[in-house]
Amino acid sequence: MKYGQKIALITALIIPSIPAIAADVHVYAASSMTDVIKALGKEFKQQTGDTVVPVFAGSSTLARQIEQGAPADVFISANPKWMGYLADKGMTTKDKVKMLVGNSLVLIGSGSDNTNHVDAGTFKELPALLGNDRLAIGQTESVPAGIYAKESLENMGLWSVLSTKTAPSNNVRLTLSLVERGEAPFGIVYKTDALMSKKVTIIQTFPESTHSPIVYPAVTLNDKAESQAFFKFLATEEASKTFIQYGFTPLMAY
Repeated sequence: MKYGQKIALITALIIPSIPAIAADVHVYAASSMTDVIKALGKEFKQQTGDTVVPVFAGSSTLARQIEQGAPADVFISANPKWMGYLADKGMTTKDKVKMLVGNSLVLIGSGSDNTNHVDAGTFKELPALLGNDRLAIGQTESVPAGIYAKESLENMGLWSVLSTKTAPSNNVRLTLSLVERGEAPFGIVYKTDALMSKKVTIIQTFPESTHSPIVYPAVTLNDKAESQAFFKFLATEEASKTFIQYGFTPLMAY
């Protein structure tokens, strides 16, 4: 054996093997996914060693950040509009997008003893219950929860009465917090947000027939192994159970 070969053999024997380097997966997700993505991130790290680094904000804000070069690996929007926006900008293609989960829209009130009655089909009592107060709602031109809320109220003939009585916010979690703090007596948020709060009560669920289907499209924005692995993890049985635990309806399957 030559001298160089001996050195290489000795080096291999005395230097321990280097484990695979764990990677970060930057997941840009709609604010309404805050709790479930944090939970899924922990599960994913236990399985792979890779760390999910989440960034939460309104879907419109995230889409614009990604357009401007934010280092997102995976994007999860609260509606198809902002996913389509990125596709139109050439940041992804529609064939890569998968519908991840579904959600419901609810009317909430502050306090655990809220007994206000609102008719399930018409919500006709809402203007009178609101009185001179304001209805917490997402921005109706950009925030998906606000877009769905306006659509429902329009279809029930209430938007013309309530449009001047809203307290708009930049994401659904801010809408929730307005009701939690008692700054607005009522708000419109996703069911999943309401279930995570002990300070609000779900008064009524908006009929699905009054708004577009509430779906969350997801996409990987690059071909990195860890990005693809997390995206596939979202479609596993384990992830589906977690989505259900947090009130979402799993839709994605491979």
